[in-house]
Amino acid sequence: MTFKKHFLPIAFLALCSLEAAAQTGENYSWTNLPKAQQPVFKRDTVRITAYGALPDGHTLNTAAIHKAIDAVSKRGGGVVMVPAGLWMTGPIVMKSNINLHLSENATLLFTPDKTQYALTEGFYEGKSAARNQSPISGINLENVAVTGKGIVDGNGDVWRAVHKSQLTEGQWKEKIASGGVLKDDGKTWYPSEQFKKASTENKSMLLTPGKTPMDFADMKDFLRPNLVVFNNCKKVLLEGVTFQNSAAWCIHPLMCQDLTIRNVRVKNPEYAHNGDGMDIESCKNFLIEGCTLDVGDDAICIKSGKDEEGRKRGMPTENGLIRNNIVYNGHGGFVVGSEMSGGARNIFVQNCTFMGTDKGLRFKSVRGRGGVVEKIYAKDIYMKDIAQEAIFFDLFYFVKFATDGARDMREVVNEGTPVFRDMHFENIVCNGAAKGVFIRGLAEMPIRNIVIENMVITAESGMELTDGDNIQFKNVHLITTEKSKAVNQAK
Repeated sequence: MTFKKHFLPIAFLALCSLEAAAQTGENYSWTNLPKAQQPVFKRDTVRITAYGALPDGHTLNTAAIHKAIDAVSKRGGGVVMVPAGLWMTGPIVMKSNINLHLSENATLLFTPDKTQYALTEGFYEGKSAARNQSPISGINLENVAVTGKGIVDGNGDVWRAVHKSQLTEGQWKEKIASGGVLKDDGKTWYPSEQFKKASTENKSMLLTPGKTPMDFADMKDFLRPNLVVFNNCKKVLLEGVTFQNSAAWCIHPLMCQDLTIRNVRVKNPEYAHNGDGMDIESCKNFLIEGCTLDVGDDAICIKSGKDEEGRKRGMPTENGLIRNNIVYNGHGGFVVGSEMSGGARNIFVQNCTFMGTDKGLRFKSVRGRGGVVEKIYAKDIYMKDIAQEAIFFDLFYFVKFATDGARDMREVVNEGTPVFRDMHFENIVCNGAAKGVFIRGLAEMPIRNIVIENMVITAESGMELTDGDNIQFKNVHLITTEKSKAVNQAK
C-alpha cells in the first residue's frame, strides 16, 4: 500500500546513501541473529556479613557493602553475596569484575534518606542533566553483573509526585497523612515543598555549559534517580533479580556494549511518572530474554539520545535480540523513541506477549529529533486487551518538558528530520484493541518500506494511515466492530 508519495532533496538522499555505505558489520537476519558476549567471574565469594552488614531492615549497610566490593575487586574480582534478609542501604557503586549476587529472599531496600544520594552528572531523557545518584550504578566498567533471585527496591514512593486521580480514596488519604505537600488546587501530592516549587515553576535540570550538579542543590529533591544505571560499560549482565519501585526509569544501560538482561522481573506502580521498565540507550550488541515487566510507562524501550545532543553523540542502539518476554501494564510493550536521535538498527523482537499495555509495538518521534530508525524486525507477537493501538507509528509525538529547547518544526528535510524505514513484522495476533494499526509520518518524510504480514487483529477499528510510502499488508485479517475497517487520510 502506498499513500502520499514524496520526492526528497537529492542532497539528503545522497547523505543517506553515504550513511548506509559507511555502516559496517554483519548482515543480520533471523538466521544470523545479533549476539552479546557474556561476562565471566572468578568463583571467589564474599558475603556482605563478613564486613558487618546487618539484615534488620534498619541498619544502613552502605559502607559494609562497599567494603565487600572493594575486597573482592582487589583480589581480581568475584562474587559479592547478599544473603537472605532485608538489607537497608544507600547507593551502591559497582566495580569491574564484580557480580553482586542476591540470594533468594534477599532484598536490597534503598534508604528513603535523600541526603545519602549525592548530586551527580547524569542524563534525563537523553540530555546531560543533574540527577541524584542512582541506587546501583557503574561507569567505565567491564565484566559486571547483578544476579540472583533477590529483590532490588528503589523506595520510589518517597521520591515521586502523584495525582489524586491515580489513587483510590483510601490511598490518597494515606499519601496525605505520610507528609509532603499538596499543589494549590489540592489534586497533586508532592514529596516536599522543594519538589513542588521545582515542578510548578517548570525548572530545568539540564547541565548547560558552566553549570555543575551542585548548582541544582535548591531542587535536589526534584531530581529523581534511575534505579540501575550502567554508563559506558562492557559485558554487563542482569539476571534473575526483581527490580522494582524505582523513582524514575528502572533499568538504564547507557552507551554499553555486550549487554544481557535475562529472566528479570521489573515492577513499578501504574502511577509511577517516568516509570519505564528498561531503557536501552545507545547500546551495541544486547540480549533481553525471559523477562516480565509490569510498569508505569514504556516497558522495553529503545533510545539513543535527544535532539542535537543525541545526534552529536552519534551512537545508535544496534544489534539486539529481544525474545520470550511478557509485558503487563505499560504505555508500550516494545517501544522505539521518542529520544532516538542517534538512531536504531538491527533489532529483532520475537515471541513476546503484551497483556493490557496501552500500545503494543510503539514507534514515536517528532520534527527536530533527527536519527534513522531502520531494520527493525518483529515476529510471533501476541497481544491481548491493548487499550489503544496494537501497532503504532507517530512522528507527531510531542510532550513539552522544561528540558526541551527550541526545535525546528518547519516542514523541511534537514538534520532534525526523523527517518523511520525498512521494517518487517510477521505473525502478529491481537485480541482486543481500540485500533489495529496507526501510521502517521511527516509530509516531508513519510514512514516507508514497512511490511506487515500474517496478522490477525480484533479491534474496535482497523487502520489509520497518513504520510507513508510502500506500506505493505500481506495476509492481514482485521476483525472490527466498526463498519469501516480502514481509514486512509492520504490526499
